[in-house]
Amino acid sequence: MNQEIEIFIKDFVKDLNEGTASIFAGAGLSVNAGFVNWAELMSEIAHDLGLNIENEKDLVSLAQFHVNENQTRSKINRKILEEFTEDAKETENHKLIARLPLSSIWTTNYDQLLETTFKNENKVVDIKYRNNQLLTTKPKRDIVIFKMHGDVNHADEAIITKQQYEQYHSTHEPFINALAGELTTKTFLFIGFSFTDPNLDYILSRLNFRYDKQQRQHYCFVKKHKLGDSQNPDEATLYYNSRKQYLTINDLKRYGIKSLLIDEYEDITEILKEIEYRYKKKTIFISGSAETYEPFDKNEAIGFVHNLSKVIIENDYRIVNGFGWGIGSSIINGALEAIYKNPIKYSESQLILKPFPQFETGDKPLKIMWEEYRQKMISQCGISLFIFGNKKNDDNEIIDADGVLREFEISKNNGNICIPIGLTGYATYQIYERISNDPKKYFESPESLMPIINLLAKEPTNLDAVIIEIDKLLKQLKK
Repeated sequence: MNQEIEIFIKDFVKDLNEGTASIFAGAGLSVNAGFVNWAELMSEIAHDLGLNIENEKDLVSLAQFHVNENQTRSKINRKILEEFTEDAKETENHKLIARLPLSSIWTTNYDQLLETTFKNENKVVDIKYRNNQLLTTKPKRDIVIFKMHGDVNHADEAIITKQQYEQYHSTHEPFINALAGELTTKTFLFIGFSFTDPNLDYILSRLNFRYDKQQRQHYCFVKKHKLGDSQNPDEATLYYNSRKQYLTINDLKRYGIKSLLIDEYEDITEILKEIEYRYKKKTIFISGSAETYEPFDKNEAIGFVHNLSKVIIENDYRIVNGFGWGIGSSIINGALEAIYKNPIKYSESQLILKPFPQFETGDKPLKIMWEEYRQKMISQCGISLFIFGNKKNDDNEIIDADGVLREFEISKNNGNICIPIGLTGYATYQIYERISNDPKKYFESPESLMPIINLLAKEPTNLDAVIIEIDKLLKQLKK
């Protein structure tokens, strides 16, 4: 990735961590799922008017011409229903967006792919496509989806004609105000816009950017023109389109929108994956259980876990923990000590506790519930840290905790960075041995991680020295 995109990813991940990131999804996001683009939607309408869709650029006016001629928009409504209610499957980009910690997303699309994908991620979705819906809040919502131009199930209200766009600032003033507010408080990433899209042209023309040079920085993806593609059959066309693209990119700066040039649309998926990976890498899943703390004294071991949790928070990571037996309380206490010691810098949101269910509910056996629980917890993290990992069996013998070993397997399959503190023994030492036998299987850069991981497997003379090494490792992983 070039330096410009690298800087964007770094800044956007920071906005995600601060809860000030949002996405504006255009038609291009849904086209890859199998839905039509604007030209395809209006092709039959153009034919009815005796026009050739390939010669038409102003598709908003085309829709208006149809209504003028027929004094009804029933055919347009039918086309919207036909084209956007088919059983399309969400794309990888939809899934990546739905996994990001966004509180809002804006779209001009009529289809319901976004809300479906967020629901599949078990998120509570609050959908807004009418003015009166802005007055209510869905309880426990995770994401608000603002559908500025309507919803497919209410095709008669969909914004599509020139008259509707011209009157949008008065008929949908609450949406304009809400978007203007978010554009001044959040960093937007525009996905799926060609910036020749009539939808966005009208939106930008109606928004009042009152802050001039002080306005917030936003971003959009722009695919570079390339000789031989469908739009650039020859050198002359390539030169013309590239020149126009340059002028468009420069014009977008007036609205605080910085263009990120990509070679292929597939690059968007890779960038979104990198954003998700870097965000998750700020969250550490602590796996472990302890019936015994051998070879350490109990108080010494509990103090170590306390300081471990504390140093994780002090390095500005989040902690996810299932309240493991024998270590859960120490993790909580250590994290809260760091948070309450400096509440301006750290937040309680950095500690996410997910105690395992202890009784069966419904038709699911407890073991299946535990597996689903582990999968969900670990999927939210980018780093998994392992300590101790022992339990009593039915014969009252101390054995390796199979749950910790399972969490290691899930972490590895999810691509998490796995950090065993091998000196704590049991399942954690077993994990250390697996990693040390084939580090390249577990790390992209084993040469930078294995020296510290090897140190963490040796019995120390002082556990405080181990915390210092973990602190070094956490700082290294942030880079």
